Amino acid sequence: MFASLHTATLATGRVQAVGSTSRLLTLVRAALAANRQRQSLARLDDRTLADVGLTRAQAAAEAARPAWDLPGNWPNRWIA
Repeated sequence: MFASLHTATLATGRVQAVGSTSRLLTLVRAALAANRQRQSLARLDDRTLADVGLTRAQAAAEAARPAWDLPGNWPNRWIA
């Protein structure tokens, strides 16, 4: 009983926290920023990619990720 009540409380809190317009806009901005960064990464030449420790295939795979697929630490960093 406690676990299901606790889980329901967490789920409800998350819906309420994400539901605000300013937080939604912040997430949209973060997704757009990630998309811009990924496209910039895809345009780097092989020498620059080697400098940052990536291969052309790794850069292409990162650039192919959808905009809403944000790194795990981004929501905490972008949403105050």
